[in-house]
Amino acid sequence: MKAVLQRVKQARVDVEGKTVGQIDLGFLILLGAEDCDTIETADRMVDKICKLRIFQDENGKTNLSLADVGGQILVVSQFTLYADCKKGNRPSFVKAGNPAHANQLYEHVLERCRMHVKKVEGGIFGAEMEVRLVNDGPFTLVLDSKELGF
Repeated sequence: MKAVLQRVKQARVDVEGKTVGQIDLGFLILLGAEDCDTIETADRMVDKICKLRIFQDENGKTNLSLADVGGQILVVSQFTLYADCKKGNRPSFVKAGNPAHANQLYEHVLERCRMHVKKVEGGIFGAEMEVRLVNDGPFTLVLDSKELGF
């Protein structure tokens, strides 16, 4: 599982001109899954993300977690995180998870996030989406479950 995590002042996702998810201060998470990912992988990824201390404290140090600042989460599915660009100029997406499996994990991630945070919103799996954000910092992290040992 891969996640691009952006600390944001606000973010929203629109589908066909309608806003389907919107948050203020918190995390925008672009999430990709592959077939070997499990519910346990998803749980560990969410727990890691929600415990990250990347918000500034009163001294300007990145020392506060999402819960500490009353932050929110917007999760957007993104199979393109598994693009393979090694050969040629057209990315291959064969490493991206089967859509049914990836959607199940995406929905589970949304529910797991709700265990940590009051406001959790998402995009629409498989839809053409427009994502808008005001990145705070900017502060962006790339998390890969394999690199984290999940």
